[in-house]
Formats: sequence, structure tokens, C-alpha cells
Amino acid sequence: MSQQNFHSFKVKTLEGEPFDLASLKGKKVLVVNTASKCGFTPQYETLQALYEKYGGDNFTIIGFPANNFMNQEPGTNKEIREFCTENYGVIFPMMEKISVKGDDMYPLYQWLTQKSKNGVMDSEVGWNFQKYLIDENGNLVEMFSTKTSPDDQKIVNWIEGK
Repeated sequence: MSQQNFHSFKVKTLEGEPFDLASLKGKKVLVVNTASKCGFTPQYETLQALYEKYGGDNFTIIGFPANNFMNQEPGTNKEIREFCTENYGVIFPMMEKISVKGDDMYPLYQWLTQKSKNGVMDSEVGWNFQKYLIDENGNLVEMFSTKTSPDDQKIVNWIEGK
């Protein structure tokens, strides 16, 4: 079997619609696990600004709400959508609530966090708003911790191809 990549996965949006990550071939993708009741929740605002500036044919952001850390994302998919839209005007793609660690870890996050699957690095999702960078070919490039702002120069340089 060939090595999986980011484009091998199918996920669902907050509205429950199927979303094939293969549709993102040719785009750089910033993947982030999100939460509505976290000290880092204001990163939604920075993520949205980044999406408004760079989102389009060459770049997108995908949010994956997760309730793995201190019950900071207790809402339903519908409640999460309302929160993101009303408070931060989020229009970048948001997927259904998943688990990013533990026995019920979502398959995409197993790929993101295990070198044996992604071929690049092992990592552990340490908190909400951890970021993974995926290149145009669906390969994992880098991981940034929660404390790294979405508009950090290293991330912006990567988006801009510098």
C-alpha cells in the first residue's frame, strides 16, 4: 500500500457534509485544532485575518474543533458554527468536532502525529490551536505549538513561499 498523505483523507464539515481533502491538492494548508472556551480562542481572529489575506487558490486553513483539553469545546457542531461566526466571523473551512489525542484519535490526527504514517515527524497535540503545515502535495511540513501565533513570520514566509 502506498504511503498515505493529507489528501488521502475524507472528513466532514461542521454541517455534516463530506469534505474530501484531495480537493485541496495544489494548495498549502494550515490545519489547526480549535476550541471555543480556551485562553487561545482569540487566535480565531488571527486565523481569519490570515485566511482573508492569503486564502484562495494557493492556501487555505482548516479548523478541527476538539474537546480534548479541559472540556474547552463542549458545544455541538451547530453551537461551534454559531460561536465562530458570531464572535470571529470565521469563513475558513471548519470540520466536525473530533478527538485529537487518546484512544479515539481521529485518523487524520493519527497521520499528523505519527512519523510512521506521515514520514516526517512524531508530535503530540499538546493543547488547543496547535498548527500543522501541509504542502501542495499533501505532505506534512512543520508543526507549531499553541503559543505560536497564526501570523508568526515563519508561517507567513511559508505561505508566501519565502
